[in-house]
Amino acid sequence: MPSPEILVDARGHRCPVPTLRLRKALETAPAGAAVRLLADDPMARIDVPHFAAEIGAEILARDETAEGFSFLVTKRA
Repeated sequence: MPSPEILVDARGHRCPVPTLRLRKALETAPAGAAVRLLADDPMARIDVPHFAAEIGAEILARDETAEGFSFLVTKRA
């Protein structure tokens, strides 16, 4: 049974705060866990994929709406 999704709501914060919160959530999550980051800083569309590539995490889904961005990121086991 897969782990429940971990939600990190960083809306209202400027980068690098969303990425730092994502890092903390991934560090404490079990391997294979999915973390959903919500952010509304336009820099997140650049910072989050760069950060994920840097640490070897995988972006499973990425959505952009009028309210901001949603990234579903998983730690590789």
